[in-house]
Amino acid sequence: MDPTLLITAFVTLFVIIDPVGLAPLFAALTQGMESTHRRKIGIRAVFVGFCLLTLFGLAGQSVLDFVGISMPAFQIAGGLLLFLTALEMLFERRTERREEKVEDLPDPSVFPLATPLIAGPGALATMILLTNQPGSDWVFVLAIHGVMAAVLGVVLILFLGAGLMERAVGQTGINVISRLLGMLLAALSVQFVLNGLRDLGLLAI
Repeated sequence: MDPTLLITAFVTLFVIIDPVGLAPLFAALTQGMESTHRRKIGIRAVFVGFCLLTLFGLAGQSVLDFVGISMPAFQIAGGLLLFLTALEMLFERRTERREEKVEDLPDPSVFPLATPLIAGPGALATMILLTNQPGSDWVFVLAIHGVMAAVLGVVLILFLGAGLMERAVGQTGINVISRLLGMLLAALSVQFVLNGLRDLGLLAI
Protein backbone atom coordinates (compact mmCIF):
# COMPACT_ATOMS: atom_id res chain seq x y z
CA MET A 1 0.00 0.00 0.00
CA ASP A 2 1.41 3.33 -1.08
CA PRO A 3 1.78 5.73 1.93
CA THR A 4 1.31 8.62 -0.47
CA LEU A 5 -2.31 7.57 -0.95
CA LEU A 6 -2.92 7.73 2.80
CA ILE A 7 -1.29 11.15 3.04
CA THR A 8 -3.45 12.35 0.17
CA ALA A 9 -6.54 10.91 1.88
CA PHE A 10 -5.66 12.67 5.14
CA VAL A 11 -5.15 16.02 3.43
CA THR A 12 -8.36 15.61 1.44
CA LEU A 13 -10.49 14.76 4.46
CA PHE A 14 -8.80 17.44 6.57
CA VAL A 15 -9.59 20.11 4.00
CA ILE A 16 -13.18 18.97 3.49
CA ILE A 17 -14.04 18.45 7.18
CA ASP A 18 -11.98 21.53 8.14
CA PRO A 19 -11.35 21.00 11.90
CA VAL A 20 -9.91 24.50 12.27
CA GLY A 21 -13.03 26.05 10.76
CA LEU A 22 -15.33 23.87 12.88
CA ALA A 23 -13.82 24.98 16.21
CA PRO A 24 -15.31 28.51 16.24
CA LEU A 25 -18.61 27.10 14.95
CA PHE A 26 -18.68 24.71 17.89
CA ALA A 27 -17.89 27.56 20.28
CA ALA A 28 -20.73 29.65 18.83
CA LEU A 29 -23.27 26.79 18.84
CA THR A 30 -22.47 25.89 22.46
CA GLN A 31 -22.08 29.45 23.71
CA GLY A 32 -22.89 29.84 27.40
CA MET A 33 -23.07 26.11 28.15
CA GLU A 34 -21.24 24.56 31.09
CA SER A 35 -17.89 22.98 30.24
CA THR A 36 -19.09 19.48 31.16
CA HIS A 37 -22.18 19.76 28.96
CA ARG A 38 -20.12 21.25 26.14
CA ARG A 39 -17.59 18.42 26.39
CA LYS A 40 -20.36 15.80 26.15
CA ILE A 41 -21.77 17.52 23.07
CA GLY A 42 -18.34 17.61 21.42
CA ILE A 43 -17.65 13.94 22.11
CA ARG A 44 -21.13 12.91 20.96
CA ALA A 45 -20.88 14.98 17.77
CA VAL A 46 -17.51 13.46 16.83
CA PHE A 47 -18.73 9.94 17.65
CA VAL A 48 -21.88 10.31 15.53
CA GLY A 49 -19.82 11.85 12.74
CA PHE A 50 -17.41 8.92 12.92
CA CYS A 51 -20.29 6.42 12.71
CA LEU A 52 -21.80 8.17 9.69
CA LEU A 53 -18.47 8.43 7.86
CA THR A 54 -17.73 4.78 8.64
CA LEU A 55 -21.14 3.72 7.36
CA PHE A 56 -20.66 5.60 4.10
CA GLY A 57 -17.06 4.42 3.80
CA LEU A 58 -18.16 0.79 4.05
CA ALA A 59 -21.53 0.84 2.30
CA GLY A 60 -22.35 4.44 1.39
CA GLN A 61 -23.33 4.03 -2.23
CA SER A 62 -25.31 0.89 -1.39
CA VAL A 63 -27.21 2.70 1.36
CA LEU A 64 -28.16 5.59 -0.91
CA ASP A 65 -29.11 3.25 -3.73
CA PHE A 66 -31.21 1.12 -1.34
CA VAL A 67 -33.34 4.04 -0.19
CA GLY A 68 -33.37 5.63 -3.64
CA ILE A 69 -31.46 8.79 -2.70
CA SER A 70 -28.88 10.32 -5.00
CA MET A 71 -25.83 12.17 -3.68
CA PRO A 72 -27.05 15.45 -5.27
CA ALA A 73 -30.37 15.10 -3.42
CA PHE A 74 -28.41 14.47 -0.22
CA GLN A 75 -26.39 17.63 -0.83
CA ILE A 76 -29.50 19.74 -1.40
CA ALA A 77 -31.22 18.44 1.74
CA GLY A 78 -28.11 19.07 3.84
CA GLY A 79 -27.81 22.57 2.44
CA LEU A 80 -31.41 23.46 3.26
CA LEU A 81 -31.11 22.17 6.83
CA LEU A 82 -27.84 24.01 7.35
CA PHE A 83 -29.43 27.23 6.09
CA LEU A 84 -32.00 27.06 8.90
CA THR A 85 -29.20 26.88 11.47
CA ALA A 86 -27.47 29.85 9.82
CA LEU A 87 -30.65 31.91 10.15
CA GLU A 88 -30.85 31.10 13.86
CA MET A 89 -27.26 32.24 14.36
CA LEU A 90 -27.84 35.46 12.41
CA PHE A 91 -31.05 36.45 14.20
CA GLU A 92 -30.07 35.37 17.75
CA ARG A 93 -32.75 32.70 18.04
CA ARG A 94 -30.20 30.31 19.54
CA THR A 95 -29.12 33.01 22.01
CA GLU A 96 -32.70 33.49 23.12
CA ARG A 97 -33.11 29.77 23.73
CA ARG A 98 -29.86 29.66 25.71
CA GLU A 99 -31.51 31.91 28.28
CA GLU A 100 -33.69 28.91 29.14
CA LYS A 101 -32.49 26.05 31.31
CA VAL A 102 -29.57 24.08 29.84
CA GLU A 103 -31.54 20.85 29.83
CA ASP A 104 -34.23 22.54 27.70
CA LEU A 105 -31.76 23.66 25.02
CA PRO A 106 -31.71 21.87 21.68
CA ASP A 107 -28.74 19.52 21.47
CA PRO A 108 -26.57 20.52 18.49
CA SER A 109 -24.40 17.39 18.65
CA VAL A 110 -26.24 15.41 15.96
CA PHE A 111 -27.51 18.39 13.95
CA PRO A 112 -25.80 20.50 12.82
CA LEU A 113 -22.44 19.40 14.28
CA ALA A 114 -22.26 15.69 13.41
CA THR A 115 -24.14 16.27 10.19
CA PRO A 116 -23.86 18.22 7.99
CA LEU A 117 -20.81 20.01 9.49
CA ILE A 118 -18.55 17.04 10.33
CA ALA A 119 -20.10 14.34 8.16
CA GLY A 120 -21.46 16.58 5.44
CA PRO A 121 -22.24 15.67 1.84
CA GLY A 122 -18.67 16.42 0.79
CA ALA A 123 -17.09 14.28 3.51
CA LEU A 124 -19.53 11.41 2.95
CA ALA A 125 -18.97 11.49 -0.80
CA THR A 126 -15.21 11.60 -0.21
CA MET A 127 -15.35 8.48 1.97
CA ILE A 128 -17.27 6.68 -0.79
CA LEU A 129 -14.73 7.73 -3.40
CA LEU A 130 -11.65 6.94 -1.28
CA THR A 131 -12.82 3.47 -0.29
CA ASN A 132 -14.01 2.49 -3.76
CA GLN A 133 -10.84 3.16 -5.73
CA PRO A 134 -9.83 0.53 -8.29
CA GLY A 135 -7.82 -2.29 -6.71
CA SER A 136 -8.61 -1.31 -3.11
CA ASP A 137 -8.76 -4.20 -0.61
CA TRP A 138 -9.93 -4.45 3.01
CA VAL A 139 -6.52 -3.39 4.31
CA PHE A 140 -6.70 -0.20 2.27
CA VAL A 141 -10.30 0.42 3.33
CA LEU A 142 -9.37 0.02 7.00
CA ALA A 143 -6.41 2.34 6.52
CA ILE A 144 -8.69 5.00 5.03
CA HIS A 145 -10.95 4.72 8.07
CA GLY A 146 -7.90 5.09 10.31
CA VAL A 147 -7.01 8.28 8.47
CA MET A 148 -10.57 9.52 8.90
CA ALA A 149 -10.40 8.74 12.64
CA ALA A 150 -7.18 10.77 12.89
CA VAL A 151 -8.86 13.78 11.30
CA LEU A 152 -11.80 13.48 13.70
CA GLY A 153 -9.31 13.26 16.56
CA VAL A 154 -8.08 16.71 15.58
CA VAL A 155 -11.70 17.90 15.47
CA LEU A 156 -12.31 16.61 19.03
CA ILE A 157 -9.16 18.25 20.39
CA LEU A 158 -10.21 21.60 18.94
CA PHE A 159 -13.77 21.15 20.23
CA LEU A 160 -12.49 20.50 23.77
CA GLY A 161 -10.46 23.70 23.55
CA ALA A 162 -13.46 25.80 22.52
CA GLY A 163 -13.95 27.03 26.09
CA LEU A 164 -10.52 28.63 26.05
CA MET A 165 -11.42 30.37 22.81
CA GLU A 166 -14.66 31.69 24.30
CA ARG A 167 -12.89 33.07 27.37
CA ALA A 168 -10.17 34.62 25.20
CA VAL A 169 -12.48 36.64 22.95
CA GLY A 170 -15.21 37.36 25.52
CA GLN A 171 -18.99 37.61 25.16
CA THR A 172 -18.88 40.44 22.63
CA GLY A 173 -16.31 38.63 20.54
CA ILE A 174 -18.38 35.44 20.52
CA ASN A 175 -21.46 37.40 19.43
CA VAL A 176 -19.53 38.99 16.56
CA ILE A 177 -18.04 35.62 15.56
CA SER A 178 -21.47 34.01 15.73
CA ARG A 179 -22.89 36.55 13.25
CA LEU A 180 -19.95 36.19 10.88
CA LEU A 181 -20.13 32.41 11.03
CA GLY A 182 -23.87 32.58 10.46
CA MET A 183 -23.18 34.39 7.20
CA LEU A 184 -20.53 31.82 6.24
CA LEU A 185 -22.87 28.95 7.11
CA ALA A 186 -25.60 30.51 4.98
CA ALA A 187 -23.19 30.80 2.06
CA LEU A 188 -21.98 27.22 2.61
CA SER A 189 -25.54 25.91 2.68
CA VAL A 190 -26.35 27.70 -0.58
CA GLN A 191 -23.21 26.19 -2.10
CA PHE A 192 -24.38 22.71 -1.07
CA VAL A 193 -27.68 23.32 -2.85
CA LEU A 194 -25.98 24.74 -5.95
CA ASN A 195 -23.61 21.75 -6.09
CA GLY A 196 -26.54 19.38 -5.86
CA LEU A 197 -28.42 21.17 -8.61
CA ARG A 198 -25.28 21.19 -10.77
CA ASP A 199 -24.73 17.47 -10.28
CA LEU A 200 -28.34 16.85 -11.24
CA GLY A 201 -27.73 18.78 -14.45
CA LEU A 202 -30.27 21.45 -13.51
CA LEU A 203 -27.72 24.22 -13.16
CA ALA A 204 -24.62 25.03 -15.20
CA ILE A 205 -21.95 26.56 -12.92
